[in-house]
Amino acid sequence: MPPPTFLQNPQRVRPILILGVDVISEHPKRFAVVSWFNGRLERKGEFTLYRLIRFIQSKRPDIVAMDSITELGDDLRRFLRALPSGTKLVQVTGRPGEQRSLQSLAREHGIRTFDRFDPYEEAKLSALLASKGVGYEVLAFEDEVIIRVTRGRSHGKGGWSQDRYRKRVHNLVRDKVREIEESLRRADIPFDLETEEKDYGLAKGEFKVYASREELAGLIRPMRGGDVEVRIQPVERAELGFAPLKGEEAVRERKSIIVGIDPGITVGIAAIDLSGRIVALHSQRNMPVGEVFRFISEIGHPVIVATDVKPAPGFVEKIARSFKASLFVPRESLRVEEKNELLRNLGISVDDDHQRDALAAAYKAYLRLKPKLEHVEARLREAGLSRKADEVKALVIQGYNLGEAMQRVTLRERPREEEEHEEGPSFDVRPYIRRIRELERRIEFLERENAELREVIKEQKRVIGRLERRIADYDEEIRRKVLRERELEAKVKRIEVLEKQLREAKAVIERLGRDLVQVKRMNVVEIRGSAVPLKVMNVLSWRELERLEREIGIKRGDVLFVVNPAGAGRAIAEELVEKGIKALITEKPLPGPVRNVLREAHVPFFTGDELDVKRVDEFAVVERETLERAIEELLARWEEEDREREAERLLRLVEEYRIERMKELRRKAEEEARAEHRKA
Repeated sequence: MPPPTFLQNPQRVRPILILGVDVISEHPKRFAVVSWFNGRLERKGEFTLYRLIRFIQSKRPDIVAMDSITELGDDLRRFLRALPSGTKLVQVTGRPGEQRSLQSLAREHGIRTFDRFDPYEEAKLSALLASKGVGYEVLAFEDEVIIRVTRGRSHGKGGWSQDRYRKRVHNLVRDKVREIEESLRRADIPFDLETEEKDYGLAKGEFKVYASREELAGLIRPMRGGDVEVRIQPVERAELGFAPLKGEEAVRERKSIIVGIDPGITVGIAAIDLSGRIVALHSQRNMPVGEVFRFISEIGHPVIVATDVKPAPGFVEKIARSFKASLFVPRESLRVEEKNELLRNLGISVDDDHQRDALAAAYKAYLRLKPKLEHVEARLREAGLSRKADEVKALVIQGYNLGEAMQRVTLRERPREEEEHEEGPSFDVRPYIRRIRELERRIEFLERENAELREVIKEQKRVIGRLERRIADYDEEIRRKVLRERELEAKVKRIEVLEKQLREAKAVIERLGRDLVQVKRMNVVEIRGSAVPLKVMNVLSWRELERLEREIGIKRGDVLFVVNPAGAGRAIAEELVEKGIKALITEKPLPGPVRNVLREAHVPFFTGDELDVKRVDEFAVVERETLERAIEELLARWEEEDREREAERLLRLVEEYRIERMKELRRKAEEEARAEHRKA
């Protein structure tokens, strides 16, 4: 058994779990999976994409290794989102456009190969190569994370209690935002914060954290289901990135560079090669971490990331960790005079101070390594390996001694030459053989599935026969159970009806109890004699009159109080007269028809302001003495008005009689005069 491979960590050493994956068929999509743990290989079997994702989420491997991520097709992004935190997807054959065959990589690293068209064999090779640090990690997310802190549930509608609850939730959101802010500051993780203030607290807070989700693991935890909700969402890259799984893999084809960075609102970037020549010089305002990473990746692979200040800013440390590059920090922060002197030695002018600081940091790092790099270059010229000087220098910077670096570069060249020789201009039948193997596996799978389905059908037939016999045997018992259940259901429904009637009766009793209390209060006031209780109607309508009769009752001699008499007519006024009420008091003036009916029936009516009515909710009283005096005065006034009207009526009758009598006498006189005239 080969010796175990371990993932080195500054704090601890632990074995890692790697899953090698290769596609078996496209329709349906199935994958072969082989695990590597502590030097031991184990075949896990075939998986659909859904089962593969569930398996990875349950096992939480350190690496999922594939020879080509294009085998995932349109499901690639979905697959990357589903990976657990800390699990890397690795393409062992290299970056797109720079890929090599699994077999050549296996020979280079001393791994025996067998059937190159067997998916399990390819999955095994992918796992073994990843265990040796071969391959590129697929980067789907920026080193940026959005943390949103919001309320966890709706405030709903309501009064004071809802207002208090809303303020409490906003205070909890504010406290959680402060807690996360303090945690990020203690961990020295850069971030931006936007908040929305409300009710002396916060309605929401949104952090833009410049760190990977792995760096936040254990520091910030998502929260759901309570008053406060915390969501953590990594920012997806527009295009996938590729980072070497191990530092030495990055220097094979890409140019090795030394990068100086000046962080801040305006970011300065400078890159020089391992011979001290300037490769790139750039500065940009508000440049995010992901864009810095892409800018540097397009230039080459940094083996050293340098800064001009001590201690190193967190932004620079993050870039160095992302590229797995060494971090250069000067013994003390560089002075402005020293930076200007370094630029004069280079003989170059810059656009701004940020480019100056970045270039000074990179060149200072180069000067620190220059003696060693010149020694390496001299040895390579002697060995005839000058054309591989950059690769060897990069490996030496990473910690290899010169002999090991030269040996690795030499061994790396041989498999490539063999691969180029094998893959000459001959006709390539491998795709056709692979397709044939895939179809054979597909046929084998369908035949196996067919046999399994036939067995399932047989078993189902046996189950159906057994169930039919049980139905026949227990038919009577089932019938009795059905009857019992129906009887029970009828009783349950009867209970529900009775419970409903009980609730309605309780509601009636409760309402009658309230009415009784009100009647008693009115009787007490009436018995004491100091005040007269008034029976209150909100409006002067038939429905309100029926309600008052039903709840309290109206008897002869009652005094009614109407809040709003508008719209009432003669009919309801005549009904009140017929019931024999003593008086009618209103808050607003009575309509004309109602006034006329009451006036004719000598039923007094007043406004509440005239009698100083005291009213609380549905209960109103008026002082007895005031009411009696007002009724007496009003009736006396009406009697006087009636006498005056009667006298006026008699005078009119006498006058009318006198006029008619005079007319009659004049008519008789005229007739007598005509008679005498005829006689003459």
